[in-house]
Amino acid sequence: MQLFKKGRKIDFIVGGTQKGGTTALDYYLRRHPQIGMADRKELHFFDNERIFSKPKVRYSEYEKKFNFKSQKKIYGEATPIYFYWEPCCKRIWEYNPEIKLIFILRNPISRAFSHWNMEFDRNYDSETFSNAIVNESERVKESLPLQHRVYSYIDRGLYFEQIKRYKSYFPDKQLLFIKYEEFKTEQEKTLFDIFKFLGVNPDEFTFEHKTIHEREKHSNISNEDKKFLISRFKNEIKKVEEILGWDCSDWLE
Repeated sequence: MQLFKKGRKIDFIVGGTQKGGTTALDYYLRRHPQIGMADRKELHFFDNERIFSKPKVRYSEYEKKFNFKSQKKIYGEATPIYFYWEPCCKRIWEYNPEIKLIFILRNPISRAFSHWNMEFDRNYDSETFSNAIVNESERVKESLPLQHRVYSYIDRGLYFEQIKRYKSYFPDKQLLFIKYEEFKTEQEKTLFDIFKFLGVNPDEFTFEHKTIHEREKHSNISNEDKKFLISRFKNEIKKVEEILGWDCSDWLE
């Protein structure tokens, strides 16, 4: 068992798609006796432009969010946007090039709608889903040169470049990509694979299925919107299949 020592680095990070199962995974990881998670989900450290605009990054502020005195075998956190936010990859690599990374990817079509539903529910977006996706390229310009945190319904689903970026910095042995739809239907099996990847004992974990609260839908995705998104994502999904060796035909059904 690793004992507390000053300057200890975080061992792993969970990222991936917004509205893609990271809340459920965070819940399960907290219940493994060998894993120490951050004091809350979504620390938003590596996507914080204010922190990284300073001459020196104070990683100690980040590491204060972990209770190293608990003497867990490994420590980690879950912040979905680390996968999408472009500067995060290099920043994470500079912090710990040996870190392990877990990314959950969801059907980009249903993810986009779920994302809009959340923003509409929070009153962060008053546009209809149809208007939001059709006009996204214009709407996101207001955040340039940075990405847009709210209106990026389609852009967040362009997984290929995001995957390629992380693969350019980290070896495959440090990367684990999980298909959301498989995690949702086969949680216990997926968790076993995750624990093996992280190097903790799966037998020390007692699985109890947890249903994470889902938001009320404010509308349903129309056939027109679905066709629009299928045409937008079709080639993108093929590239994801090639780079990860997945079958994503269900994403286009």
